Amino acid sequence: MATSKVLSGARVVLPTGTVDDGRVIVDGTRIAGSAPEGAETVDLAGHWLVPGFVDMHNHGGGGASFTSGTVDEVLQGIRTHREHGTTTVVTSLVTGDMDFLTQRAGILSELAEQGETAGIHFEGPFISPCRKGAHDETLLRDPDPAEVRKLIDAARGQAKMVTLATELPGGIDSVRLLAEHGVLAAIGHTDATYEQTVEAIDAGATVATHLYNAMPAIGHRAPGPVTALLEDERITVELINDGTHLHPGAFQLAYHHAGAGRVALITDAMDAAGFGDGHYDLGPLAVEVKDGVARLVEGGSIAGSTLTLDTAFRRAATIDRIPVESIVQSISANPAKLLGVYDRVGSLEPGKDADLVVLDADFALKGVMRKGEWIIKPQVA
Repeated sequence: MATSKVLSGARVVLPTGTVDDGRVIVDGTRIAGSAPEGAETVDLAGHWLVPGFVDMHNHGGGGASFTSGTVDEVLQGIRTHREHGTTTVVTSLVTGDMDFLTQRAGILSELAEQGETAGIHFEGPFISPCRKGAHDETLLRDPDPAEVRKLIDAARGQAKMVTLATELPGGIDSVRLLAEHGVLAAIGHTDATYEQTVEAIDAGATVATHLYNAMPAIGHRAPGPVTALLEDERITVELINDGTHLHPGAFQLAYHHAGAGRVALITDAMDAAGFGDGHYDLGPLAVEVKDGVARLVEGGSIAGSTLTLDTAFRRAATIDRIPVESIVQSISANPAKLLGVYDRVGSLEPGKDADLVVLDADFALKGVMRKGEWIIKPQVA
């Protein structure tokens, strides 16, 4: 049961900046402005204290798939990511037939209604066969607005994002439909030109699904979607910082061009995240994970990641040399704002859920709290 605590002595990252030797007061499940009588004091000197991470693109973990797992298995995957600092997660689905996707949406919407997740992301089936990545080409289809609406309805208000190849027939109308219903339209798995991407942004698209991956590379005569997505202030770009999906130079280029306010660090994790190498399924496709890299057995395409957001944070801080305040913005605040939950999570402010992460001086994860309860209790002197 959640109790009152004063977390003191840490470097606390707030929306206004970092406070050295700061403190965060937890009263029950929420962050408080003043300490109640009898609160337990936890000395976190020498540590960082940051908001819980918010992952808006995640397919599973802990050996469990959000696309095909039972409710208990989905909860197992959610728990795994919580143990790595992701206190808020969106469950992402890969391409399937429409009946299957609507059925899965019904299952996952219940977990969202119970507060276990922040909603559902449909990655496919409305994507380009030219840029399908780890999606079954036989199940792909054009983004007919009527079918997009069918998925939204099946999610019972819990649809948060749909990834589309907006250059396909029906793509622009589907973007407008999603915008009208308050669902994020994400451009991804696309073969669009620069001009087609601009048209989709003007129609209401606001997210780039794992920028660079599953889309044409930048060309000096055909700048393609990456250039359009990076230059437009209306777009938030997802980045997978696992060292496999992106070269550090490409990561830093996107980060510095878009700015911290327009980056969302994601995992795009599949079942093996937090679990280990072996053979898995991603939807109907067989995947082999070797040395932490997931690839399709047939064809060898990268098949999601085994990343957890604590690793993404540490890489950004130690390899990419991104300022900690900027990382926090990209890993917590930005996705929370996009998902419409920033009033509850995404920053360490009074009145919000007591979701937070403790990191040591080298940015290794040492503690995780969700709604006032330790998932991992920091072992400090």
